[in-house]
Amino acid sequence: MKVSREKMTAAVLYGKRDVRIEQIPIPRIGKGEVLVRIKAALTCGTDLKVYRQGFHARMIVPPAVFGHELAGVVEEVGEGVESFSAGMRVVSANSGPCNECFFCQKHLANLCENLQFINGAYAEFIKIPESIVRQNLLILPDSVSFQEAALVEPLACVIRAAEETGIEEGDTVVVIGVGPIGLMFVQVLKSMGARVVALGNRKTQLAMARAMGADHIVDSTHSNVVEQVRRITSGQRGADVVIEAVGIKETWQQAMGMVRRGGTINLFGGCPSGTHIPLDSTLIHYSEITIKANFHHTPRHIREALEAIHRGKVNARSLITGEEQLAALGSVLERLLNRNGDLKIAIIP
Repeated sequence: MKVSREKMTAAVLYGKRDVRIEQIPIPRIGKGEVLVRIKAALTCGTDLKVYRQGFHARMIVPPAVFGHELAGVVEEVGEGVESFSAGMRVVSANSGPCNECFFCQKHLANLCENLQFINGAYAEFIKIPESIVRQNLLILPDSVSFQEAALVEPLACVIRAAEETGIEEGDTVVVIGVGPIGLMFVQVLKSMGARVVALGNRKTQLAMARAMGADHIVDSTHSNVVEQVRRITSGQRGADVVIEAVGIKETWQQAMGMVRRGGTINLFGGCPSGTHIPLDSTLIHYSEITIKANFHHTPRHIREALEAIHRGKVNARSLITGEEQLAALGSVLERLLNRNGDLKIAIIP
């Protein structure tokens, strides 16, 4: 099956807070590629950052269609594609590793030197390159909706981070930030048997964290949040693990005061480029604190994320707080910039 027209509606980013809904050519596919008709695309903190600053050094140079969390239906397949056919319900990750470079050989496909990204989820159609078709295009179970499936990409990042942090059953884990990423962490950590402390500054999102299983919630608008967290922990020693899911200097520093001796801090939230954080070297050294970070996902974690949604380990629906047509994308992004309490908005082409 091939599309019967030449143009599609898409959101094109031209620069800082400049997104325009336009008619552009439908991508043409080649050997090994797949054309997907997008049924749902989700807003994302990364897309919001791209919209605010007008570009992303690794992912997008304007003018370009943007957006990267998507699910849809196979419209057309290129020569040599055998695993997919027109009409299949699918979800695609936003990248594919080369499997040949130094980092891929070290089992760090997320750091692949030739990592191929795609953008263009805020449109009617998207072309999936051969490397992603081969590794990161997955068929949806009938029970998983398009909107739920579109959450696979960020969830894969969360699952990988939880795995890499070495969390054990019974650990007390503090999650700083209860936006979409933080709330995904709450659900994933509870499924791992952790005791979760959720820290945030919005009452509605803290209530959601509680509903998703957080054992304790801490309102960060109150003073002495570090002391509040430590009082919750055994012997007031601090948490076994602290996951920072905000990406600002202040919360990175707070994380240092919340972790116990011998504990681990995962700085998952990326700070703005050029941010420098002063660290207490004496505390780190004599308390044997491990500081790590995580970036992106691997094909294995994309599959685990879809399985987590399919099996109900993560309630994807609870993280989607609205639905809008593609034409409203500009106003949706402006609304999210104003931090109105929305989590993820499903954009429907």
